[in-house]
Amino acid sequence: MLNRVELIGRLGRDPEIRYTSEGLVIANMALATSEIHRDKASGAKREQTEWHRVVLFGRLAEIAERYLKKGSLTYVDGALRTRKRPGKNGEHQFITELVGSKLTLLERMSPNVTPGSTTSKPSVKEQPFDKDALPNIPF
Repeated sequence: MLNRVELIGRLGRDPEIRYTSEGLVIANMALATSEIHRDKASGAKREQTEWHRVVLFGRLAEIAERYLKKGSLTYVDGALRTRKRPGKNGEHQFITELVGSKLTLLERMSPNVTPGSTTSKPSVKEQPFDKDALPNIPF
């Protein structure tokens, strides 16, 4: 049997961090993934966004707390887990979430840039190749 999920998406809000009585760190996150497709009838582009609950424990939760913010592009690998909790009127509520076992930050962060923001790279002027500028190699 296989229970594995891989997601690449952006955080919808800052990770929610909490601690157990034993001191274990837990991070809860909302991760959005999007697909773009064309509407067959009109030919217009349509974007469909899915929201995923993600839970991280221990060291991964600490990394999420330190480096992830709303809008951060993130890769999460893990397994689906469905749990039951009491809901309103005594009915049970079922929650399905991704329990992460691997976390990868997909954006480079610099001291002046907040996660999730876009920055443009400085343009590099292409230099034409000049064979006369090469050093004279005697072989």
